[in-house]
Amino acid sequence: MAEQAQFEELARQLSAVGAVKRDLARILPHDCPGGSAAVLTLLGRHGDMRMSKLAELLAVDMSVTSRHVAHVAERGWIERSPDPADKRSRILRLTPAGRSMTDELARRSTQLLAERLSDWSDDEVAQLIRLMTRLRNSFGDCRTVPARPHPSQPAAVPEPAPAPVLEATTTRTPG
Repeated sequence: MAEQAQFEELARQLSAVGAVKRDLARILPHDCPGGSAAVLTLLGRHGDMRMSKLAELLAVDMSVTSRHVAHVAERGWIERSPDPADKRSRILRLTPAGRSMTDELARRSTQLLAERLSDWSDDEVAQLIRLMTRLRNSFGDCRTVPARPHPSQPAAVPEPAPAPVLEATTTRTPG
């Protein structure tokens, strides 16, 4: 088991990851702010879904999700169609233009990472991927899995913590 000082340093390093997230946010297209990028990315990754599912994945309120969805719909990147199972609900689906934008977002992110990590070996990049995957898996789904209580504290039922979604939590600078 790692020592307390190592966990303290890890916490500092994870806080510093904000600089990486900010750099990734700077490369977003001017008409695709972070929240919109998150919507497109999640629809690209998970496929068609209801707005309630998207809000859950974004770990934000429905009103925030609705604003992000309206933005991407206005640009023709998604379509909203009635849910056959519940006419009050809408199914969100990427359009061909939305798929193109998700491809562009991926291209820009990949290019930035390739530039910033150009002095890293393939093995170092692979090790980082393995360790970050393991770290994320250690936390599980932060939206639904309660935190483990400290052995000296009685178990409590905490509110679900929002899952970090890079695009939804970053700010953009004009480009």
